[in-house]
Amino acid sequence: MTQSARPDDGRAALAGFVTNRLGRSAPRPAPARPQPKTGDAAAQDFETLPGYRELKLQRSAADLIGLGNPFFRVHDAKAGATTRIDGRTFTNFSSYDYLGLNGHPRVNAAAREAIETYGTSASASRIVAGERPGHLSLEKALARHYGTEACVVMVSGHATNTTTIGALLEPGDVIFHDALSHNSIVTGAQLSGAQRRSFAHNDLDALESLLAATRHEHRRALIVIEGLYSMDGDAPDLAGFVALKERYNAWLMVDEAHGLGVTGATGAGLFEHCGVDPRAVDIWMGTLSKTLSTCGGYICGPGALVEYLKCTAGGFVYSVGMSPPLAAAAEAALAVMLEEPERVERLRRNGNLFLACAKELGIDTGTSLGLAVIPVIVGDSLKSVTLSDRLFKRGINVQPIIHPAVPERASRLRFFLTSEHTPEQIRETVTAIAEELAAIEKGGSLIEQLMAKRG
Repeated sequence: MTQSARPDDGRAALAGFVTNRLGRSAPRPAPARPQPKTGDAAAQDFETLPGYRELKLQRSAADLIGLGNPFFRVHDAKAGATTRIDGRTFTNFSSYDYLGLNGHPRVNAAAREAIETYGTSASASRIVAGERPGHLSLEKALARHYGTEACVVMVSGHATNTTTIGALLEPGDVIFHDALSHNSIVTGAQLSGAQRRSFAHNDLDALESLLAATRHEHRRALIVIEGLYSMDGDAPDLAGFVALKERYNAWLMVDEAHGLGVTGATGAGLFEHCGVDPRAVDIWMGTLSKTLSTCGGYICGPGALVEYLKCTAGGFVYSVGMSPPLAAAAEAALAVMLEEPERVERLRRNGNLFLACAKELGIDTGTSLGLAVIPVIVGDSLKSVTLSDRLFKRGINVQPIIHPAVPERASRLRFFLTSEHTPEQIRETVTAIAEELAAIEKGGSLIEQLMAKRG
């Protein structure tokens, strides 16, 4: 801080102002004490935050070769199988609306009725402000779905994982999670203070090796997997994980964020997909923002677990309760899903068609099961952004997933299928992917293009 900008100078000026205005002396300010230096001033610049420079470099490189920013686009309408951006209609593959329930008349009507009765907010934490009937009704419906004793809903899916894992485990405990687990699972494990061990994706043998070698060193153990992996579109062998959790005396938690409404003949989830009694799983977690078309998360499990979380989990105790219209809409969406299994069947047909067309044209879709999440693996961040940009210009909205979200060699476009996509939209999209990939390859490497633009 320069001499002219010292805080004491401001106080001295104010004292002088008072003296002049009132015609009497003002107290003299105390002499300034020398302030010790604390830290590096340059490090307080937000632009020095880790990764910021890389973000800017990526954006600059894209600008040099004329690529638009594929992120944070503003949509002018409900985003489902189609959407509108800047007044133009696009075939949309960037929506979690797997069963087309966002905007469904019954779902909208439930939200409107809740607004009329309870307003738009729960106003405070449920432990402070009390319950709303919609909270309890939604929790009962979800508990019924998974065959569990109880359920608790929270305002954020990410926070549901983080706060639940953080509340259940502590130093001296251990968490085993899939190497491709969502950020919220990893963050919750870090928050807990428990030891964290990851195992190779969907690899039961790798997990068993870890359990055999280390389970005896810890008091409590939690195994966390996902019902449908959101980057790869594949699913685990639930029966195998149940067997391991029983053999090694551990809790098993399944994150069904992308599985509900997608896996299983009726969309019930991973337990239906694998033919396993849902009561064999200790903790079912899910979100309301995908198939159920609202926002928030839930935990289903034993009554003691839910009671404990309602009284100790920071993300529930210290957070406002779920908005009443969201709770009502989510419950209505769940009811429509259960009553209209044809939506799940349409989604399955669409996913299978996309996968079959992609394989026929030699497009790399990794390990996807062809349900609702299908990656197109490109293997280069700039190439992935270029492909997304080219498809956007052809009226297809899909976002790239690039490093550091995934390893550079695994950069991809991630397609979310819905029950409302038409076969024509799917065939035209896959054909466009193949054509644009071929054009990119024919045009040479992106580095060469970049250098040519600079020259």
